[in-house]
Amino acid sequence: MFGWEFPPHITGGLGTACFGLVKGLIKHGVDVIFVVPKAFGDESKEGFRLLNASDISIDFSKTQNQEYWNKIKYMEIGSNLIPYVGPDDFEITIEEEQLKRSFKTQNVFAKRFQFSGKYGKHLMEEVARYAIVGSAIAKNNTFDVIHAHDWLTYAAGIAAKQATGKPLVVHVHATEFDRSGENVNQTVYDIERKGMEEADLVITVSNLTRQIVIERYGISAGKVITVHNAVEPTEKPELEEVRKHVKEKIVTFLGRVTYQKGPDYFIEAANKVLQKDPNVRFVMAGSGDLLNRMIRRVAQLHIGTKFHFTGFLAGGDVDTMFAMSDVYVMPSVSEPFGISPLEAMRSNVPVVISKQSGVAEVLKHALKVDFWDIDALADAIYGLLHYEGLQKMFRRYGKEEVDNLKWDNAAYKVLEVYNQAVNEFSK
Repeated sequence: MFGWEFPPHITGGLGTACFGLVKGLIKHGVDVIFVVPKAFGDESKEGFRLLNASDISIDFSKTQNQEYWNKIKYMEIGSNLIPYVGPDDFEITIEEEQLKRSFKTQNVFAKRFQFSGKYGKHLMEEVARYAIVGSAIAKNNTFDVIHAHDWLTYAAGIAAKQATGKPLVVHVHATEFDRSGENVNQTVYDIERKGMEEADLVITVSNLTRQIVIERYGISAGKVITVHNAVEPTEKPELEEVRKHVKEKIVTFLGRVTYQKGPDYFIEAANKVLQKDPNVRFVMAGSGDLLNRMIRRVAQLHIGTKFHFTGFLAGGDVDTMFAMSDVYVMPSVSEPFGISPLEAMRSNVPVVISKQSGVAEVLKHALKVDFWDIDALADAIYGLLHYEGLQKMFRRYGKEEVDNLKWDNAAYKVLEVYNQAVNEFSK
């Protein structure tokens, strides 16, 4: 299994989903080798092998390694590109000939390449090197199926398949259309499409994403299978006594502050709620390319005294934030799934989610609105804050509903996909 991140070093739902899925697969008797570009040493490795690509030595004097590298275009990316977020700027594209020259003159092919494990300027270079390392790892291990999570690891999955002849399953957690709307980056789109075409089967996290894969990438419907995400069960009684230190009720947005997540709709709805009830505080927890614009908009609306920007939250800080929240809002423009509403409901927080999200397919006890309908969004928030019966119902039944969305069940469906891939591949 190839992934770009693993808890506790995560930037969003991708690493969380990988962790939950791996734990579920282990319970079903699957032996998992999980490969990350960089392991930090504090990852949970209970029941499976976590391989650090930075520890793998590659002999670049071998012809096949040079040939594989020569097929890969290298890009320098001037942005903090992360799995669910589109690039701000692609500054330089270097074609194959330039890449070969750098190979000869700069000795970029160290026998052991230290990956940063981050989403910075040289991301595409790391993606390409990760593919070569993935090929070497595949040749030196015994396994039945290859599983690659999201576009960053598709090249590694393809390389492993070419090296071993084993079936490949790619897992689509988001597409370039989710990240960038219609302003897709062609290179990322091409990598995604190539991965889906080379895969024996494609897993999507929702039917919404499945339709995008079929219609926008031209992938045969017969090989695209939906497996919805889940959430880790947890009981945190110590958080029940968390104090808010404010008397007002709290409404929370928690996610990357990017186009895809709809933070601007959250702010406009907050303004409408505050016009009816000034005794509410709104929290935007997260970071992203739209953060400064959101801060300016809050200032323009003169609601700064009722609005808080926390920056990126992780781990226990997320749990604490949910423990202080009265309503959670996810107004995503395009959300392949969306694990954060499940985490909120698990903490007994009623949620408002956009209809344009995969999680809306599996949740009954959540208020659903179109992301662009600011009036409906404001009404939903106001209703959950002021009608006690409505809030109690969503708290009670929402928690029960989420407790039944287990990674064990999702993992069982993924195991069925593995079996199908292996059986079809062996025909």
